[in-house]
Amino acid sequence: MPSRTTDNAFTAKAIKGAATDPTYAGALSFMRRKYTKNLSDVDAVVWGIPFDAAVSNRPGTRFGPRAIREASAIFDNDPQYPFHRDLFEDFAVIDYGDCLFDYGDHPKIPGAIEKEAAKIIKSGAFLLTLGGDHFVTWPVLKAHAAKHGPLALVHFDAHQDTWFDDGKRIDHGSFVGRAARDGVIDTSHSIQIGIRTHAPEDCGIRLVYGHEVEDMTAAAIAETILGHVGDRPCYVTFDIDCLDPAYAPGTGTPVAGGPSSAKMLSVLQKLGGLDIRGGDVVEVSPPYDHAGITAIAGATVAMYLLALRGEKVAGG
Repeated sequence: MPSRTTDNAFTAKAIKGAATDPTYAGALSFMRRKYTKNLSDVDAVVWGIPFDAAVSNRPGTRFGPRAIREASAIFDNDPQYPFHRDLFEDFAVIDYGDCLFDYGDHPKIPGAIEKEAAKIIKSGAFLLTLGGDHFVTWPVLKAHAAKHGPLALVHFDAHQDTWFDDGKRIDHGSFVGRAARDGVIDTSHSIQIGIRTHAPEDCGIRLVYGHEVEDMTAAAIAETILGHVGDRPCYVTFDIDCLDPAYAPGTGTPVAGGPSSAKMLSVLQKLGGLDIRGGDVVEVSPPYDHAGITAIAGATVAMYLLALRGEKVAGG
């Protein structure tokens, strides 16, 4: 088959179109997208932030971007279910690689993340970030808000992440509270889905608790999100521990009583009406994973977020 190639991440001659790598071989970029720092004519960028120094329990999410990329290899070559299309036929997506920072100089890491995120966002490309622990959302969210203004936050998580800090701490449990206090998010149109813990404050954000998610259909959950966010520009952050540990064991702070991956993916599929300006998938921790369960879930969530954006591009 002379038309087939391998290592599409390096050999691709264009940034559109499916790859032909075997699922079990070839260079591992996200969904076999071309590795490049060239942002010209790019619709969307996938970018990793391998950082986990902010965790309060189990570390290991620094290996998250690598694991998500590996798990994503199975998605290319075929039309992406359930979107009935080859995502990359009309949608130019690149893998921008990982964020560069000095792992030993923690105070400078947030600024390094925000600066590189701002460069990508300035190009006009949609930015999908692969974490890393949930702290990485804070500098990325700041970079988005600098361009778009305060964003509605659509936050899938078992935790509210509203614990107070002094604005200097590097902590994965406080970015939402900080974003609310600093006006980075529009709290009146923000929503958190799957919450199964208590925090000192809700910051005026709409909460959909885990037991409510259990009792609601996917359509009802999506309708709640769409109705609350409305037409506001929004940012979607998906902490993989939103899912029950049965579906995402490889994470730092698992909480029982969560939804299935099938249910949350069905919710995501129905969010095409949102004006999503950026998104991320965080807290995938491969050292605690089994058979790639969590990485597969994380890669699938990331693919859905890309596909929602791709449908917007395709629809003009």
